Amino acid sequence: MAFDWRQVFAPERIIDWLLTSGLQILLILIGAYIVIRILRFAVSRINRFFEDDDPSTRSEREKRAETLTKILNNIMSLIVWSFAGMMILKELGVEIGPILAGAGIAGLAVGFGAQSLVKDFLNGIFIVVENEYRVGDVVKIAGTAGLVEKISLRTTVLRDLEGNVHVVPNGEIAVVTNMTKEWSRFLIDVGVAYKESVDRVMKILADIGEEMRKDERFGPLILEPLAVLGVDSFGDSSVNIRVMFTTQPLQQWTVGREFRRRIKNRFDELGVEIPFPHLTLYLGEGEPMDSKLTVQLAGQSRPEGEERKGPSDELLRKDE
Repeated sequence: MAFDWRQVFAPERIIDWLLTSGLQILLILIGAYIVIRILRFAVSRINRFFEDDDPSTRSEREKRAETLTKILNNIMSLIVWSFAGMMILKELGVEIGPILAGAGIAGLAVGFGAQSLVKDFLNGIFIVVENEYRVGDVVKIAGTAGLVEKISLRTTVLRDLEGNVHVVPNGEIAVVTNMTKEWSRFLIDVGVAYKESVDRVMKILADIGEEMRKDERFGPLILEPLAVLGVDSFGDSSVNIRVMFTTQPLQQWTVGREFRRRIKNRFDELGVEIPFPHLTLYLGEGEPMDSKLTVQLAGQSRPEGEERKGPSDELLRKDE
Protein backbone atom coordinates (compact mmCIF):
# COMPACT_ATOMS: atom_id res chain seq x y z
CA MET A 1 0.00 0.00 0.00
CA ALA A 2 1.48 3.34 -1.07
CA PHE A 3 2.10 5.99 1.53
CA ASP A 4 -0.19 8.95 1.13
CA TRP A 5 1.83 12.15 1.64
CA ARG A 6 -1.27 14.22 1.14
CA GLN A 7 -2.60 13.06 4.48
CA VAL A 8 0.65 14.06 6.20
CA PHE A 9 0.68 17.55 4.71
CA ALA A 10 -3.03 18.06 4.93
CA PRO A 11 -3.82 21.64 6.05
CA GLU A 12 -5.80 20.51 9.07
CA ARG A 13 -2.96 18.25 10.29
CA ILE A 14 -0.40 21.06 9.84
CA ILE A 15 -2.59 23.51 11.74
CA ASP A 16 -3.16 20.98 14.51
CA TRP A 17 0.61 20.36 14.80
CA LEU A 18 1.38 24.09 14.86
CA LEU A 19 -1.15 24.64 17.63
CA THR A 20 0.28 21.83 19.76
CA SER A 21 3.86 20.67 19.22
CA GLY A 22 4.82 23.62 17.02
CA LEU A 23 3.67 26.09 19.65
CA GLN A 24 5.53 24.13 22.33
CA ILE A 25 8.76 24.21 20.30
CA LEU A 26 8.40 27.93 19.74
CA LEU A 27 7.87 28.51 23.45
CA ILE A 28 10.94 26.36 24.25
CA LEU A 29 13.12 28.42 21.91
CA ILE A 30 11.82 31.71 23.30
CA GLY A 31 12.21 30.46 26.87
CA ALA A 32 15.82 29.31 26.21
CA TYR A 33 16.69 32.70 24.71
CA ILE A 34 15.16 34.55 27.68
CA VAL A 35 16.96 32.33 30.21
CA ILE A 36 20.30 32.94 28.48
CA ARG A 37 19.71 36.69 28.43
CA ILE A 38 18.82 36.70 32.13
CA LEU A 39 21.87 34.63 33.05
CA ARG A 40 24.18 36.87 30.99
CA PHE A 41 22.69 39.96 32.60
CA ALA A 42 23.29 38.48 36.05
CA VAL A 43 26.89 37.60 35.16
CA SER A 44 27.50 41.10 33.76
CA ARG A 45 26.20 42.61 37.00
CA ILE A 46 28.63 40.46 38.96
CA ASN A 47 31.40 41.57 36.61
CA ARG A 48 30.61 45.23 37.26
CA PHE A 49 30.95 44.59 40.98
CA PHE A 50 34.68 43.99 40.45
CA GLU A 51 35.27 47.14 38.38
CA ASP A 52 37.08 50.06 39.99
CA ASP A 53 36.87 53.82 39.37
CA ASP A 54 40.03 54.03 37.22
CA PRO A 55 39.17 53.40 33.54
CA SER A 56 42.78 53.91 32.38
CA THR A 57 44.07 50.70 33.99
CA ARG A 58 42.65 47.25 34.59
CA SER A 59 43.20 45.63 37.96
CA GLU A 60 43.85 41.94 38.54
CA ARG A 61 40.27 41.50 39.80
CA GLU A 62 38.88 43.07 36.63
CA LYS A 63 40.93 40.79 34.37
CA ARG A 64 39.95 37.74 36.39
CA ALA A 65 36.28 38.70 36.36
CA GLU A 66 36.26 39.32 32.59
CA THR A 67 37.88 35.96 31.90
CA LEU A 68 35.43 34.05 34.10
CA THR A 69 32.50 36.00 32.64
CA LYS A 70 33.26 34.89 29.09
CA ILE A 71 33.76 31.27 30.10
CA LEU A 72 30.57 31.20 32.20
CA ASN A 73 28.55 32.69 29.34
CA ASN A 74 29.77 29.99 26.96
CA ILE A 75 29.10 27.17 29.44
CA MET A 76 25.63 28.45 30.32
CA SER A 77 24.69 28.83 26.65
CA LEU A 78 25.80 25.26 25.95
CA ILE A 79 23.80 23.85 28.88
CA VAL A 80 20.62 25.79 28.16
CA TRP A 81 20.58 24.99 24.44
CA SER A 82 21.33 21.32 25.16
CA PHE A 83 18.28 21.08 27.42
CA ALA A 84 16.21 23.00 24.88
CA GLY A 85 17.34 20.62 22.12
CA MET A 86 16.28 17.55 24.14
CA MET A 87 12.88 19.09 24.89
CA ILE A 88 12.37 19.87 21.21
CA LEU A 89 13.27 16.29 20.25
CA LYS A 90 10.70 15.05 22.76
CA GLU A 91 8.03 17.29 21.20
CA LEU A 92 8.92 15.84 17.80
CA GLY A 93 8.21 12.36 19.14
CA VAL A 94 11.82 11.22 19.42
CA GLU A 95 12.70 9.02 22.42
CA ILE A 96 15.42 10.78 24.45
CA GLY A 97 16.50 7.75 26.54
CA PRO A 98 18.18 5.78 23.74
CA ILE A 99 19.82 8.97 22.46
CA LEU A 100 21.32 9.72 25.87
CA ALA A 101 22.55 6.15 26.22
CA GLY A 102 24.04 6.24 22.73
CA ALA A 103 25.62 9.61 23.46
CA GLY A 104 27.32 8.16 26.53
CA ILE A 105 28.78 5.27 24.56
CA ALA A 106 29.78 7.60 21.73
CA GLY A 107 31.38 9.92 24.28
CA LEU A 108 33.59 7.09 25.54
CA ALA A 109 34.61 6.21 21.98
CA VAL A 110 35.35 9.83 21.16
CA GLY A 111 37.30 10.18 24.41
CA PHE A 112 39.64 7.36 23.40
CA GLY A 113 39.97 8.58 19.84
CA ALA A 114 40.32 12.30 20.56
CA GLN A 115 42.79 12.38 23.41
CA SER A 116 44.26 15.68 22.21
CA LEU A 117 40.81 17.28 22.44
CA VAL A 118 40.37 15.95 25.98
CA LYS A 119 43.83 17.27 26.84
CA ASP A 120 42.82 20.71 25.55
CA PHE A 121 39.75 20.80 27.79
CA LEU A 122 41.61 19.57 30.88
CA ASN A 123 44.40 22.11 30.34
CA GLY A 124 41.81 24.83 29.86
CA ILE A 125 40.18 23.97 33.19
CA PHE A 126 43.52 24.13 35.01
CA ILE A 127 44.41 27.45 33.33
CA VAL A 128 41.19 29.02 34.59
CA VAL A 129 41.24 27.45 38.06
CA GLU A 130 44.92 28.22 38.71
CA ASN A 131 44.56 31.73 37.29
CA GLU A 132 47.69 31.40 35.13
CA TYR A 133 46.64 34.25 32.84
CA ARG A 134 43.53 36.26 32.11
CA VAL A 135 41.92 38.17 29.26
CA GLY A 136 43.95 41.36 28.85
CA ASP A 137 47.31 39.87 29.89
CA VAL A 138 50.34 39.85 27.61
CA VAL A 139 51.75 36.33 27.60
CA LYS A 140 54.08 34.04 25.69
CA ILE A 141 52.72 30.53 25.21
CA ALA A 142 53.67 27.75 22.79
CA GLY A 143 56.31 30.01 21.25
CA THR A 144 53.80 32.80 20.50
CA ALA A 145 53.52 36.13 22.32
CA GLY A 146 50.57 38.51 22.31
CA LEU A 147 47.61 40.02 24.14
CA VAL A 148 45.06 37.49 25.41
CA GLU A 149 41.74 38.30 23.74
CA LYS A 150 39.77 35.18 24.58
CA ILE A 151 40.09 32.09 26.75
CA SER A 152 37.87 29.05 26.28
CA LEU A 153 38.18 25.56 27.67
CA ARG A 154 39.73 24.41 24.38
CA THR A 155 41.77 27.32 22.99
CA THR A 156 43.43 30.61 23.87
CA VAL A 157 43.28 33.48 21.36
CA LEU A 158 46.23 35.88 21.19
CA ARG A 159 46.72 39.03 19.11
CA ASP A 160 50.29 40.21 18.53
CA LEU A 161 51.55 43.76 18.00
CA GLU A 162 51.12 43.50 14.22
CA GLY A 163 47.45 42.63 14.66
CA ASN A 164 47.82 38.93 13.81
CA VAL A 165 45.47 36.60 15.67
CA HIS A 166 46.91 33.31 16.97
CA VAL A 167 44.62 30.50 18.16
CA VAL A 168 46.58 28.18 20.48
CA PRO A 169 45.08 24.85 21.65
CA ASN A 170 45.32 24.67 25.42
CA GLY A 171 46.81 21.19 25.23
CA GLU A 172 49.95 22.61 23.56
CA ILE A 173 50.63 25.03 26.42
CA ALA A 174 53.45 23.65 28.56
CA VAL A 175 55.15 26.83 29.80
CA VAL A 176 53.39 30.18 30.33
CA THR A 177 55.31 33.47 30.47
CA ASN A 178 52.98 36.16 31.83
CA MET A 179 54.47 39.64 31.40
CA THR A 180 51.63 41.58 33.03
CA LYS A 181 50.42 39.64 36.08
CA GLU A 182 49.83 41.94 39.09
CA TRP A 183 52.66 44.28 38.03
CA SER A 184 55.18 44.70 35.20
CA ARG A 185 58.82 45.67 34.98
CA PHE A 186 60.80 47.76 32.52
CA LEU A 187 64.51 46.85 32.44
CA ILE A 188 67.11 48.70 30.36
CA ASP A 189 70.90 48.98 30.03
CA VAL A 190 72.00 52.58 29.41
CA GLY A 191 75.34 52.71 27.62
CA VAL A 192 77.69 55.73 28.05
CA ALA A 193 81.22 56.41 26.84
CA TYR A 194 84.18 55.21 28.90
CA LYS A 195 85.28 58.80 29.47
CA GLU A 196 82.07 59.62 31.37
CA SER A 197 81.78 59.50 35.17
CA VAL A 198 79.43 56.63 35.99
CA ASP A 199 78.51 58.21 39.32
CA ARG A 200 77.40 61.37 37.53
CA VAL A 201 75.43 59.38 34.95
CA MET A 202 73.68 57.32 37.64
CA LYS A 203 72.68 60.55 39.41
CA ILE A 204 71.25 61.91 36.15
CA LEU A 205 69.24 58.71 35.58
CA ALA A 206 67.89 58.81 39.13
CA ASP A 207 66.80 62.44 38.64
CA ILE A 208 65.00 61.54 35.41
CA GLY A 209 63.20 58.69 37.19
CA GLU A 210 62.11 60.99 40.01
CA GLU A 211 60.80 63.56 37.51
CA MET A 212 58.70 60.87 35.85
CA ARG A 213 57.22 59.80 39.19
CA LYS A 214 56.09 63.40 39.78
CA ASP A 215 54.65 63.69 36.26
CA GLU A 216 50.84 63.84 36.14
CA ARG A 217 50.63 61.44 33.22
CA PHE A 218 53.36 58.90 33.99
CA GLY A 219 53.42 59.07 37.79
CA PRO A 220 50.27 56.93 38.30
CA LEU A 221 51.74 54.25 36.01
CA ILE A 222 54.89 53.82 38.14
CA LEU A 223 54.58 51.72 41.30
CA GLU A 224 58.10 52.08 42.72
CA PRO A 225 60.97 54.60 42.32
CA LEU A 226 63.51 53.98 39.61
CA ALA A 227 66.07 51.40 40.77
CA VAL A 228 69.60 52.16 39.54
CA LEU A 229 71.29 48.77 39.85
CA GLY A 230 74.73 50.08 38.87
CA VAL A 231 77.36 49.16 36.28
CA ASP A 232 76.26 45.89 34.72
CA SER A 233 78.87 45.27 32.04
CA PHE A 234 81.71 46.72 29.98
CA GLY A 235 80.81 46.71 26.29
CA ASP A 236 82.99 47.13 23.22
CA SER A 237 82.44 50.88 23.20
CA SER A 238 80.33 51.64 26.28
CA VAL A 239 79.91 51.22 30.00
CA ASN A 240 76.43 49.75 30.56
CA ILE A 241 74.40 50.90 33.57
CA ARG A 242 71.31 48.82 34.39
CA VAL A 243 68.14 50.47 35.69
CA MET A 244 64.55 49.32 36.10
CA PHE A 245 61.03 50.58 36.73
CA THR A 246 58.18 48.65 38.37
CA THR A 247 54.93 49.70 36.68
CA GLN A 248 51.26 48.95 36.40
CA PRO A 249 50.49 45.89 34.24
CA LEU A 250 50.83 46.59 30.51
CA GLN A 251 52.41 50.01 31.17
CA GLN A 252 56.10 49.04 31.11
CA TRP A 253 56.42 49.83 27.40
CA THR A 254 54.74 53.23 27.74
CA VAL A 255 57.00 54.17 30.66
CA GLY A 256 60.06 52.76 28.89
CA ARG A 257 59.55 54.77 25.71
CA GLU A 258 59.17 58.01 27.67
CA PHE A 259 62.22 57.18 29.81
CA ARG A 260 64.37 56.63 26.71
CA ARG A 261 63.16 59.92 25.20
CA ARG A 262 64.07 61.85 28.35
CA ILE A 263 67.47 60.16 28.59
CA LYS A 264 68.36 61.21 25.04
CA ASN A 265 67.26 64.81 25.57
CA ARG A 266 68.99 65.11 28.98
CA PHE A 267 72.26 63.56 27.77
CA ASP A 268 72.30 65.93 24.78
CA GLU A 269 71.66 68.86 27.12
CA LEU A 270 74.45 67.90 29.56
CA GLY A 271 76.94 66.70 26.97
CA VAL A 272 76.92 63.05 28.06
CA GLU A 273 78.10 60.88 25.18
CA ILE A 274 76.04 57.91 24.07
CA PRO A 275 78.60 55.88 22.11
CA PHE A 276 78.05 53.95 18.95
CA PRO A 277 80.32 51.28 17.46
CA HIS A 278 83.44 52.54 15.67
CA LEU A 279 85.63 50.61 13.26
CA THR A 280 89.34 51.42 12.98
CA LEU A 281 91.35 49.95 10.11
CA TYR A 282 95.03 49.44 10.91
CA LEU A 283 97.14 48.75 7.82
CA GLY A 284 100.45 48.29 9.66
CA GLU A 285 103.94 48.95 8.30
CA GLY A 286 104.57 46.53 5.44
CA GLU A 287 106.57 46.66 2.24
CA PRO A 288 105.83 49.57 -0.16
CA MET A 289 103.25 48.79 -2.81
CA ASP A 290 104.61 48.10 -6.29
CA SER A 291 104.10 51.16 -8.47
CA LYS A 292 103.14 48.89 -11.36
CA LEU A 293 100.49 47.05 -9.34
CA THR A 294 97.40 46.15 -11.35
CA VAL A 295 94.08 46.53 -9.54
CA GLN A 296 91.31 43.99 -10.07
CA LEU A 297 88.01 45.89 -10.22
CA ALA A 298 84.66 44.35 -11.11
CA GLY A 299 86.33 41.39 -12.75
CA GLN A 300 88.54 43.51 -15.12
CA SER A 301 92.18 44.56 -14.75
CA ARG A 302 93.18 48.22 -14.97
CA PRO A 303 96.80 49.41 -15.11
CA GLU A 304 97.99 52.21 -12.90
CA GLY A 305 97.27 55.71 -14.15
CA GLU A 306 93.90 54.91 -15.72
CA GLU A 307 91.02 57.12 -14.70
CA ARG A 308 89.47 56.06 -11.37
CA LYS A 309 85.77 55.24 -11.51
CA GLY A 310 84.76 54.09 -8.05
CA PRO A 311 85.15 54.83 -4.33
CA SER A 312 87.15 51.63 -3.90
CA ASP A 313 89.97 53.29 -5.83
CA GLU A 314 90.51 55.59 -2.85
CA LEU A 315 92.07 52.63 -1.07
CA LEU A 316 94.98 52.69 -3.50
CA ARG A 317 98.01 54.63 -2.40
CA LYS A 318 100.87 54.78 -4.90
CA ASP A 319 104.39 54.83 -3.55
CA GLU A 320 105.80 58.28 -4.24
